[in-house]
Amino acid sequence: MDYQQAGVDLVNAEEAVKAISALVKSTYNSHVLSDLGGFGGLFRLGGEGTPTLVATTDGVGTKTEVARAGGHWEGIGQDLVAMCLDDLVCTGARPLFFLDYLAVGKNEPTLIATLVASMARALKSANTALIGGEIAEHPGSMAPDQVDLAGFAVGLVDPATAIGADRVRPGDRIVGLPSPNLRSNGFSLVRAIYADLLANIANAVATEDELARYEELIAPSVLYAPSMLDFINETLLHAASHTTGGGLVNNLARVIPEGLSAIVDSTTWQWPDVFAQLMSDGSVPLSEMRRTFNLGIGMALVAAPEKVTTILDSYPGSVEIGRIEEGSERARWS
Repeated sequence: MDYQQAGVDLVNAEEAVKAISALVKSTYNSHVLSDLGGFGGLFRLGGEGTPTLVATTDGVGTKTEVARAGGHWEGIGQDLVAMCLDDLVCTGARPLFFLDYLAVGKNEPTLIATLVASMARALKSANTALIGGEIAEHPGSMAPDQVDLAGFAVGLVDPATAIGADRVRPGDRIVGLPSPNLRSNGFSLVRAIYADLLANIANAVATEDELARYEELIAPSVLYAPSMLDFINETLLHAASHTTGGGLVNNLARVIPEGLSAIVDSTTWQWPDVFAQLMSDGSVPLSEMRRTFNLGIGMALVAAPEKVTTILDSYPGSVEIGRIEEGSERARWS
């Protein structure tokens, strides 16, 4: 089983970005400081050296269908916040506020409150305000118990303390922050592999083993933003990469400058059991696992060697996973 068989065409996804690239850039003005492909869009408010806004947007994806199977919505709001805020802090930005968009087949106030409560808890831990949103009811085009949601985060970064590819140097080290679960990526493939399990969950005939597996799949994403803000305030980082769609190495490549290469040593940590089980149950090739899932590293930090011990001591379970060298391939497995 692979992502293509599950219905996600990564080649078409790349082609779509190429197709819209010129259109997007045609809207840029002198205030836009970022390009497509980064973890956030940067917009400078005034002249050089003035504060810069950073904006991100994301969704939870088809993990909502996993939640729907068991009516297990309690962590989905946190998934949404994590996908947006953990991208935002990869620029060095401090999150300011958040907006949400909820699309539902039928407006059930209890469900809406559950989703927003989950968002609110996550946002408060990162000192971020939920200042608005939209609830859209789509009868006829969505099933009554179907949900989709997206989020939009805005933050502020001082150009003097921003992190990113321009700060990365040969000899830097890569530190991984642990992720015990799938977070919110790769769920089209997960649902294809566990279609029978999810049907049993929905029909309330699941075995104890299936219920335990379901709990692993639906577990909410770790929110790295609060710890990341501490690292940024202490100037410990040169760059950071949020492991979302595309896997660890492909996301690391987004913060590595031309002429350098991030070398990731896969022997430095052990996959959480959920990934090994998923690989076995779906007969998923290693290459597909690496380009689809976080495999236990939800955030990768690039830092000077002398900063590594401080980071490791500050975040339980973190581990040094690689290094930066001169090279033509921006990121690769060793």
